[in-house]
Amino acid sequence: MGSSKLHIYNDEINEIAAMAKVFAHPARVAILNYISRQEACICNDLVDEIGLAQPTISQHLKVINEAGLLKGSFEGKSICYCLNIERFNYFQKKLNSFFKQTKLNCC
Repeated sequence: MGSSKLHIYNDEINEIAAMAKVFAHPARVAILNYISRQEACICNDLVDEIGLAQPTISQHLKVINEAGLLKGSFEGKSICYCLNIERFNYFQKKLNSFFKQTKLNCC
C-alpha cells in the first residue's frame, strides 16, 4: 500500500479518520472499555484482563494516548492510566456531528 496522502484531505476529515483509528481494533476498544470501568489501572492490569502480551498492550495504549484519550500518572515504574473524559466527550460530539451531517441519500 502506498502513501496515504493525508495532505489532500481537509483537517476535519483527517481528524475523524484519526479518531476512527482508535476504535478500529478490537483490542483498543476492549482497553478503553476496561479503563472506563476502573478508577485507574496499570499496563499489567490490562495484560491480565485483555490477554495480550505487554508490548502489544503498550502499542495499543500508544495509539489511544496519541489521540489524547488517556491521562496518566507515574507510580514507581508504572503508569497509572485513566480516561481523559473531556477528550472522550469531544470525540463523541465530533463523530455524532459527522454522522448527522452525512446524509444517506442513496437509493
